[in-house]
Amino acid sequence: QVQLVESGGGLVQPGGSLRLSCAASRFSISSYTMSWYRQVPGKERELVAAISIPGGSTNYADSVKGRFTISRYNANTVYLQMNSLTLEDTAVYYCKARCSRVGICGTMEYWGKGTLVTVSS
Repeated sequence: QVQLVESGGGLVQPGGSLRLSCAASRFSISSYTMSWYRQVPGKERELVAAISIPGGSTNYADSVKGRFTISRYNANTVYLQMNSLTLEDTAVYYCKARCSRVGICGTMEYWGKGTLVTVSS
């Protein structure tokens, strides 16, 4: 069935980099706005970055501007490049797809199950 799978998380030192990947199974994400969220225990899930349909725009949380980059690799994959990581970036990162072309995909939304990023020395 349709699903999103995140990968690329792990342990990294402060100042280091990671690239997260979101892979769509059995559907194309070209008609979807793609987003990365993150969440830590006891806190609300927050939007980190989003990218519109191909040819559209990107936006970022203030806390990651200049450090993180969201991009589309192909019709099934989105990346989140994370540089200059800090302890505050530690969280479970989730990928989300939201339909932006109603005539093609209606109002469908999909979430991945998350990948853990731990920034620690």
